[in-house]
Amino acid sequence: MVHSAYDSFQLLTDCPTKIDAIESYGSKLLLGCSDGSLRIYVSDSSGADRSPPSDPHALRKEPYALERTVAGFSKKPLISMEVLESRELLLSLSESIAFHRLPNLETIAVITKAKGANVYSWDDRRGFLCFARQKRVCIFRHDGGRGFVEVKDFGVPDTVKSMSWCGENICLGIRKEYMILNATNGALSEVFSSGKIAPPLVVALPSGELILGKIRSLRVPYPLIQTIVLPGARRLTKSNNAVVVALEKSVYGLFPIPLGAQCFDYCIKRFQLALQIVQLTASGNFEEALALCKLLPPEDASLRAAKEGSIHIRYAHYLFDNGCYEEAMEHFLASQVDITYVLSLYQSIVLPKTTAVPEPEKLVDLSLDAPQLSRGSSGMSDDLETFLPQLAESDENSALEFKKMSHNTLMALIKFLQKKRYSIVEKAAAEGTEEVVLDAVGDSFTSSRFKKSNKGRGNVPINSAAREMAAILDTALLQALLLTGQSSAAVELLKGLNYCDAKICEEILHKGHHYAALLELYRSNSMHREALTLLHQLVEESKSNQLQAEPIQKFSPEAIIEYLKPLCGTDPMLVLEFSMLVLESCPTQTIELFLSGNIPADLVNSYLKQHAPNMQGRYLELMLAMNENGISGNLQNEMVQIYLSEVLEWYSELSAQQIWDEKAYSPTRKKLLSALESISGYSPEALLKRLPPDALFEERASLLGKMNQHELALSLYVHKVVYGFGSF
Repeated sequence: MVHSAYDSFQLLTDCPTKIDAIESYGSKLLLGCSDGSLRIYVSDSSGADRSPPSDPHALRKEPYALERTVAGFSKKPLISMEVLESRELLLSLSESIAFHRLPNLETIAVITKAKGANVYSWDDRRGFLCFARQKRVCIFRHDGGRGFVEVKDFGVPDTVKSMSWCGENICLGIRKEYMILNATNGALSEVFSSGKIAPPLVVALPSGELILGKIRSLRVPYPLIQTIVLPGARRLTKSNNAVVVALEKSVYGLFPIPLGAQCFDYCIKRFQLALQIVQLTASGNFEEALALCKLLPPEDASLRAAKEGSIHIRYAHYLFDNGCYEEAMEHFLASQVDITYVLSLYQSIVLPKTTAVPEPEKLVDLSLDAPQLSRGSSGMSDDLETFLPQLAESDENSALEFKKMSHNTLMALIKFLQKKRYSIVEKAAAEGTEEVVLDAVGDSFTSSRFKKSNKGRGNVPINSAAREMAAILDTALLQALLLTGQSSAAVELLKGLNYCDAKICEEILHKGHHYAALLELYRSNSMHREALTLLHQLVEESKSNQLQAEPIQKFSPEAIIEYLKPLCGTDPMLVLEFSMLVLESCPTQTIELFLSGNIPADLVNSYLKQHAPNMQGRYLELMLAMNENGISGNLQNEMVQIYLSEVLEWYSELSAQQIWDEKAYSPTRKKLLSALESISGYSPEALLKRLPPDALFEERASLLGKMNQHELALSLYVHKVVYGFGSF
């Protein structure tokens, strides 16, 4: 309870008979009693200290005395009654429904058809009355005088337990259901069930809306303000300035307390509530303290948030120290404490340096009895060799460190970081997007605020708090995943958008032989040369079966090709450099890489000519086979020249051994002769000058034919090639 909104005052006591119904009319109280009488009470102003009323139509906060009794007002006890102020009428339901003129209580109408009615509803705007008896619903209209005219009479499935006008229709509570009755044609439409236990209850609000009761579905829309204990309360009604409650033989008025009178009471109770919260927290009753915080009023939102945060942190430390790690992390989350505060509990997790994130020591006022939060986060610690705590100065410290780095503590940390990650990474990404826009518009003013970061991150603001926080989170999360044996999850983290610190994570992954994750770290930071160098090393070790750390995973040359594919459009020279490592073992896939990546063939040929001349001809052959029309005349000439050079080298070796045979055909000579016939991009004159005068006559004849010297070519072919004559 925060403050008192109403003051309870006993208006009358010792009513001779039991009170069945109650209403207020101006400053008077009307009581319908069990003996059928109507008792009218007025304020007792006989005392000398009574001041004149400021509002003659309002109830007074003073004892009431009997003014008069109307005996035999009803033959049976009243079920309910209602003052219709706009028409100066009193509506009462007993054996039937009656209307009396106020204030003299002259009877103007009795609706005999309402005999046996158990519930009614009055529409003051239109002057319509509906009531239910047995399984019928009747509608009457006030004609403005002394009479009522029947309008409709409809049958319903069962006894009506509650009813209220809903616009021009009627909402009914029947059995355990709510229904809407069309007041024009009597059609019924089901709304929903009231539940298995609670009876249907329909209450009209001043706004015209309805409240329909449903078990376990009603929610209190505002916090509890005050509880007033009135045992045996039977009826409750509202007057102009108070709430009137009838007990069996007494009546109480609940009068609103003026705001000025509430202030002192409010301050005292607010202080008491705050003190109780502190006491509960100090005694370790954290749940009770949090529950009391909910009772602080909305205007104390900042105070409430601060107290709840402090309690959540204390509670989290208590749970953490008692082995309830996941529950502890839930309370750290609820406290909105910075992630560096929680990470300070994990000394073996290495964090990157930071400039914009507040140091954990600054939160010591919230930590209360928590351990000291200072930590070294600037470099790699010695315990990274095994990811286990080393022996501390004492057995107690060593045991504590081992406990904190145990599997359960790390699993709890992972869940905590994953829940915090979305919002932190979202802020960091938004910050990066803003920088891209600024770079695009060429903002000279803001460009001086940025500095170069590690590869793959572009320009990073000097005071990039969001990015630094994301780097701390992702770096810690990666280590926690590795420490709990979740290597595949670590790889997935690195495959997506991440802000892992490249230097720290590279050393950790390399020492732990987590090569798949290390490759993804390199990729996400655009450290492609490092990734390809590592891949080449892994491929070579896989070939020699020397890779011991991950005996199941083998790396093939195709892995290098797959890595190179996305780089063809951005760094073709890097692609060419590392493709040389797999061109010989995977020629077809490598050349397909060049083709699919749209790397210019002239550039590839020039690079091969300089760095891998033995594969140049192979490349040109595959190029021609895969894309006959895509190879330029220059490259065709290059390929023929390569063939000729190999054939001339072969000829020189055999001639030196004096075993040259003009009719001998090596594979390369066959390629040369085929190329001379099938392609036309080469220069026959240049090739002809390279031929020896006493050999390779078939090649010479082919070249002469390309030069349109057909007679000479034919004569040479007949004499030297076919018959092998010594002179021509």
